[in-house]
Amino acid sequence: MYLKKAFWSDRLNSESESESQSPVGDLVKSLDKQRLYREVTLALRTGLRDARAEFSFLRVTGLRNILKFLRSVAESDSTINLFCHSQSIPQLQVVPVLFQHSLKDIDDQRVTSLDHIFSVEPMKIVSPSTDAEVALALRVLEGCCLLHRESTILAHQHKAIPVLMNTLSTRGVLEQGACLDALISIMLDSSANQMDFEACNGIEEVALLIRDKQIEENLRLKCGEFLLLLIGHLNGREKPPMVTIHEDIRRFLGEKSASLIWAASQFGSTLDPEQRLTALHIQARRVLESIDLY
Repeated sequence: MYLKKAFWSDRLNSESESESQSPVGDLVKSLDKQRLYREVTLALRTGLRDARAEFSFLRVTGLRNILKFLRSVAESDSTINLFCHSQSIPQLQVVPVLFQHSLKDIDDQRVTSLDHIFSVEPMKIVSPSTDAEVALALRVLEGCCLLHRESTILAHQHKAIPVLMNTLSTRGVLEQGACLDALISIMLDSSANQMDFEACNGIEEVALLIRDKQIEENLRLKCGEFLLLLIGHLNGREKPPMVTIHEDIRRFLGEKSASLIWAASQFGSTLDPEQRLTALHIQARRVLESIDLY
């Protein structure tokens, strides 16, 4: 669901500055803010209702709508602020719904008891999450954490890192790529999630993927980009939570690759986003080539 532009906004923008500060202009701005907030809450309620559904195809529909909504929200600071405010309301929080439904452990979705056969209460059957559903849920998680930093706290409360590391080691390429992006988003400026990543031997898991020549090259490149972004984010901090990360990379990928990753992670401070993305991809390919020669 995309946020719509108010029909009166063009007229308001065409008014002079003195007129826009009049009581009428203030009223119009207030009405516009209220309208946007109603649209934000309506989009979230509708999307979350489907994301809690028993059937995977309905949850996929809800996740797609939430993802479109997040992309629309990211277009302006005012809508981002409204979304952040909405996430302080438990009924509108997106992250808990993701982990309670789409990202729920597959073992928790299995039927382990037949007691419902002998009772009058019908058993509620919930279809397991499909690959497409998991990938969409990870994209929604990434968007929420990038737009609303407190969502990383909610993710930590739902043991996000162990869940995502399990996804990274057991799911397919589609989910693994989305998982790496989600991991970066929930670990930025979150010491708790970074410590969980270290406790789950996250660097070793990523190193196993990047060294596996049997998997797709695009996924291996994304693993290289992940390491570059993570090292670049942690560099320069006085006491980073992941104090052994450089030693771990050296141990699992070799001295040459570790040195290249450390040097390459220093780039991009003066580049615009598009140039930084291109440079990141080039550096990740160089890292991959050094690993293949190792």
